[in-house]
Amino acid sequence: MQDFTAQRGPDTPDELWLLQHPPVFTLGLAGKREHILQVSDIPIIPIDRGGQVTYHGPGQVVAYVLLDLKRRGYGVRELVQRLEQAVIDLLAGYGIQAARRAKAPGVYVDARKIAALGLRIKHGMSYHGLALNVDMDLAPFHLINPCGYEGLEVTQLRALDVAESAENVARQLAAQLMSKL
Repeated sequence: MQDFTAQRGPDTPDELWLLQHPPVFTLGLAGKREHILQVSDIPIIPIDRGGQVTYHGPGQVVAYVLLDLKRRGYGVRELVQRLEQAVIDLLAGYGIQAARRAKAPGVYVDARKIAALGLRIKHGMSYHGLALNVDMDLAPFHLINPCGYEGLEVTQLRALDVAESAENVARQLAAQLMSKL
């Protein structure tokens, strides 16, 4: 992502990367180690996105949005809202009512976080993106204060009675993201 962003020219097309990570905790630029409650065998990787600490693992769809915000004509706040809305609309298709929270980026279902956002904007270009919990082991979230919030509960599609593979959800998320971005 960093190399792609650094080498972009004014005509470089935007890209959307969808993937799943092996188990890893990522600690954003504002990340405080005190939000890591218990060290385990899961690696902790400092990265250059905004935000605190989160967990990534198999069964979670990660969408990296590599956009030229100047060319698109919107800023960080609008990008965050568009990303959140893509997830909210995806969940609505499953009959799940989700919402955003002021001053706590991400998407929530009944006060439980189902999607986390963490971005980096450099020279008007975005990278990093969002992570949507689909069908994963949520236990590692108990080892941290997710996104720096003590006691924040997380959820996933499987816990909301949605039996979809991460691959199918990724395709649907891609379609939502492309329509919103």
